[in-house]
Amino acid sequence: MEPRLLRRLASLLLSGLLVSLLATAGAMPVLAAVAPSAVAGTLSGPGEDDFIADDPFAEDLYNGELDDAILADPLEPVNRALFWFNDKSYFYLIKPVARGFRLVPEPLRSGVDRMFDNLKAPLRAVSCLLQWRWRQTGVELTRLLVNSTCGLAGFYDPALNWWDLRKQDEDFGQVLGHYGVSGGCYLVLPLLGPSTLRDGLALLPQSYADPLYWMLHRDGLLGCRAGALVNSLSLDADTYESLVREQIDPYLFLRDAYLQRRAAQVRD
Repeated sequence: MEPRLLRRLASLLLSGLLVSLLATAGAMPVLAAVAPSAVAGTLSGPGEDDFIADDPFAEDLYNGELDDAILADPLEPVNRALFWFNDKSYFYLIKPVARGFRLVPEPLRSGVDRMFDNLKAPLRAVSCLLQWRWRQTGVELTRLLVNSTCGLAGFYDPALNWWDLRKQDEDFGQVLGHYGVSGGCYLVLPLLGPSTLRDGLALLPQSYADPLYWMLHRDGLLGCRAGALVNSLSLDADTYESLVREQIDPYLFLRDAYLQRRAAQVRD
């Protein structure tokens, strides 16, 4: 391998690790490599992708973004190593703690999960606003106001239950994609999971939209985020295990599922 290529790969790796470390300090550690929400609802049937690729009349639903993202995995050996680390951390550390946390009554855990989700409403509202989505911005601001007051800081969700105001899943990575920024190469971030160069860099400014960033010291923030992750996983019915159990190559399975989901979110 040429020295220039080696230097380029090393530079990309260091950039990914730097993004992960900085995001861990200021953003929510979602552990998307193993979080069910990262892949839920995005899986295609057997052979479906091959059929679309071979069909000259098939519509490109993602404007080419999905194909470019899937092909751009120059750090696959490094990504696979980080995927293995995240996978083992999930099975042998995080998930056992989350299962133990199930001793807490489920209504209480569900309420706490909604409280943490309510704290992400400012990020969703700003992301909608930056994409000129006025209705969605209004929905998020209304949800924030109603749930923070009538919902007891978000413990309950009267905005959904009373007026069917559903949260808008938007973030800064989608904002960049909306304005044509390519996803770049695929990355697996330590403890943060699947990402792309675009979405990884978006975690840095995104962390400043978190109210907890301004309210807590760094150690308190990390502890709070770790607690939110454990609480969220305690509510999950082992979705990740069921998804990867039958996969010959879980890395490729989760990579493609994540990229399909992100491409659909950006296009939406």
